[in-house]
Amino acid sequence: MNNDSIIVSNLTKKFTFQVKNKASGWLKNLFFPEKKEIVAVNNISFSVKSGERIAFIGPNGAGKSTTIKMLTGILFPTSGKINILGLDPTKDRKKLAYQIGTVFGQRSQLFPNLPLTDSLEFFGVMYDLSDSDIKKRIAELIKLFDLGSFIDQPVRKLSLGQRMRAEVAASLIHKPKIILLDEPTIGLDVVAKKSLRDLLLKINREENTTIFLTSHDVGDVEFLCERTIVINHGVVIKDLPTEELSTTFVNEKYIDLIPENIFNSFPELPEGIRYSLKDKDKIIVVVNIKKINIQESLRKLLNIFEVEDIDVYNVDLETVIRNIYERN
Repeated sequence: MNNDSIIVSNLTKKFTFQVKNKASGWLKNLFFPEKKEIVAVNNISFSVKSGERIAFIGPNGAGKSTTIKMLTGILFPTSGKINILGLDPTKDRKKLAYQIGTVFGQRSQLFPNLPLTDSLEFFGVMYDLSDSDIKKRIAELIKLFDLGSFIDQPVRKLSLGQRMRAEVAASLIHKPKIILLDEPTIGLDVVAKKSLRDLLLKINREENTTIFLTSHDVGDVEFLCERTIVINHGVVIKDLPTEELSTTFVNEKYIDLIPENIFNSFPELPEGIRYSLKDKDKIIVVVNIKKINIQESLRKLLNIFEVEDIDVYNVDLETVIRNIYERN
């Protein structure tokens, strides 16, 4: 039995639009307009297993939103095929809507002037749930997402963190097998972000909901997603486990040096090692592991500095992703 919930094969989306040529004059532009073609998504292929947590990331204009719109049936591909839970979004959009949920961080699907319960009940009716099933599912979501303290408040009076929890809850009213999230934590504070991420992990583990996430927040990717697909200029450039991103594509490691007292000088470093921070209370160096291994670099640093503590770590994921973008 095929365990893939999403299969994308050679997917391409082209947009054609008219452009004005000032040198041609208005009459020629009117009757013989010039056309320009943009390839937003260029022959991409990937698959997502049931219950998997995928980050689909890339810079602005990379093709992320276009891909999601094709996955949900909002846009039709120029060529290629999409299979989601055995359905073709171009032909079975209505059937597919009963199997997937969507959350857009910058676009609310809730009724702002009505209590949250009204929105949840509305979506339950929209998805053809019985009255008893709606009542049962709302009770489950209230408990799961801790909505009880504001369930009867108008949505417009909720904090941003509360609203985003409500948005995700609403998208799960019909127990979708896949949830597509576009910037779900945008604008949230640190506490609200952690709360929402914890809830998404919980729903993934308890209901085996496949998570397909786009986000510019590296914390979302690191915390939520076990696999990352990087897209740029409409092309998939990397597809690998999230934890391998930094180890695979960065040839640098960072070393923090804490002094016994204070650092009085900052002498020249051996080849392959450079300063990132010079401070009397802390030094950070960057080691090019292609030129010098960590063991050798530590030995040389300890010959130069008197230290009380040392910490060796990889570059953060945000830097890794930026380096990938810049190379492609």
